[in-house]
Amino acid sequence: MTEKLDKDQLSAEEQDAIMQKYDAEARTRNLTGKIGMTVFVIMLAFSLFQIYTGAFGQYTAYIQRTVHLGFALVLIFLLFPARKKGNNRKIAWYDCLLVSLSILVCGYWPLFYDTLVQQIGGISGAQLIIGGLAILLVLEASRRAVGLPITIIAVAFMLYALFGQYMPGMLAHRGLSLEQLIDSMFFTTEGILGTPLQVSSTYIFLFLLFGAFLVQTGVGNYFNDLAIAIAGRRIGGPAKVAIFSSALEGTISGSSVANVVQSGSYTIPMMKRLGYHKNFAGAVEAAASTGGQIMPPVMGAAAFLMVEFAGVPYWEIAKAAVIPAILYFTGIWIMTHFEAKRLGLLGLPKEDIPSKREVAKKLYLLSPILAIIIFLSLGFSIERAALYGILFTIIVSLFRKDTRITPGKFLFALTEGARAALGVAAATACAGIIVGVVTKTGLGLKLGNGLVDLAATIASSAEIQLMLTLFFTMVTSIILGMGSPTTANYIITSTIALPAILALNDQLEVAIPVLAGHMFVFYFGIVADITPPVALAAFAATGISGGEPIRTGVNATKLAVAAFIIPYMFVMQPQLLMIDTTFLEVSWILITAITGMVAIGAGLIGYWYRRINWIERIIAVIAGLLLIYPEGFSDLIGLAAFIAMVAWQFINKRDNNSKGELQKASG
Repeated sequence: MTEKLDKDQLSAEEQDAIMQKYDAEARTRNLTGKIGMTVFVIMLAFSLFQIYTGAFGQYTAYIQRTVHLGFALVLIFLLFPARKKGNNRKIAWYDCLLVSLSILVCGYWPLFYDTLVQQIGGISGAQLIIGGLAILLVLEASRRAVGLPITIIAVAFMLYALFGQYMPGMLAHRGLSLEQLIDSMFFTTEGILGTPLQVSSTYIFLFLLFGAFLVQTGVGNYFNDLAIAIAGRRIGGPAKVAIFSSALEGTISGSSVANVVQSGSYTIPMMKRLGYHKNFAGAVEAAASTGGQIMPPVMGAAAFLMVEFAGVPYWEIAKAAVIPAILYFTGIWIMTHFEAKRLGLLGLPKEDIPSKREVAKKLYLLSPILAIIIFLSLGFSIERAALYGILFTIIVSLFRKDTRITPGKFLFALTEGARAALGVAAATACAGIIVGVVTKTGLGLKLGNGLVDLAATIASSAEIQLMLTLFFTMVTSIILGMGSPTTANYIITSTIALPAILALNDQLEVAIPVLAGHMFVFYFGIVADITPPVALAAFAATGISGGEPIRTGVNATKLAVAAFIIPYMFVMQPQLLMIDTTFLEVSWILITAITGMVAIGAGLIGYWYRRINWIERIIAVIAGLLLIYPEGFSDLIGLAAFIAMVAWQFINKRDNNSKGELQKASG
């Protein structure tokens, strides 16, 4: 990286300040001395426990999950202060009490496992206290490590479970007693110890650990160097660097905000220096970083949850995400290109571009990501693929001194993997409460049927009812996704919003694949990170750009238009997810969809080969939508309109050039 770019880059302290402001998972204490060493040892033990069970087999469900949860709760209360502005170097007395209670509660299952699994009937008084404490500890840990939104939703759902008999209309149910609620939340696998925590305690932790080891090779900085080498000299180069580097970051990152800060600290200052407006520069990074969460193979760790929730093999999920991800990033790339053309912005100067030869020498740093994909495609279990990926990363790092994982870096990677897992563990445990209430009360089915019925009262046509139900589900998913990390986001939307799409199969007799429904709610839960008024990724970007949060969010939403279009398309035409299709069909779908994104991008920006008026912009957007919709007749109409628009552009451009030459000659 050149000296010029280094001056533009934010310092580590500035990056950390932005992370702590917008990402709850980054607000940790800076502990030193004996307590710091104690936390270090606990994090090492956490990672070693996960590696051991991943390599040699898991314990029974209750023990595996409670030990995982126990490590997470203890570390959260040691590392995360109760308040944002709490003491950053000292642990309060009440946190020590919460640590002790966490050990007591999560140690209960391993100690009394035989008694609990043979127990018949209700829970005892002591178990009522233990279960009640477990719920409270999970809620407080989630508030600290994840944020208020998911905690509020979980509390609201528990209140609904307790007072369901007082709810109006279809929301009413018999209601659960306090004993029944606590029993189902902590003494069954339908609540806190449910599927979400199971995935956290197996797949997700090991992949977060893989990412931590990969970071120790310097791959994060390499993403930026590679992106600058490939895209830096192009028109509007820094914006394209942001898109490219954020897509790469997304392969290992589970947070839109973290992605924004890590790559945006380089790219946003570069974009501003080149001439992009601060609101647009922040929007590009926010939109691209949010797209990183839909990027295979990790997909913000939600892919592993989807395996359990959708009942679909991992490889099918990763394959299904490819075309939508390509279209998403292509859409942002196209619009930043047209914006740069409209403003007359060029690429970075040659002296700011790293040596392509030096960048090429480190291309092997990406091989662990490719190795993970190969392992999974060959049928390795997810745990094995992650473990082999870690081993492969360590071996690859030895090729060069500056990328080598030394013993110190090895230990640091183990602790950073444990640290990264804390927010996920808290989020999945808290989300388990929501899932448990939905299971006990049937709320998901009620809400799903309610949205379908609402659509039926508005329109009689089955096609319109389908679109209305999808629209209502989209709005619900965006609202539920606001302020939640990717894993919790997907769990909540798939539990509450997804049943509406699945209900369509029964009530309208359509055939929407289960995977398409899961991907639909996942996409719209993710775009909540750039959708005002919350838009955490956009807000984080303004911490670097100095722009206005709402305007940055609006620009990011416009840039990410593909995320608002593609889900509708793959629900109606699952070929976009490579479901029941052929190579030729997929190729045609991809070509027409990318062509459609060119037209939509031009229409939204207002520039193609020249500036275009509002009528041309509307025609361009319509042509683009027709091309994206994977159906033969619409493709032909859209292609005809596209060709006509291109021809019209050239004719007008030539006429304008001729007029300009005549004016010069006459002058």
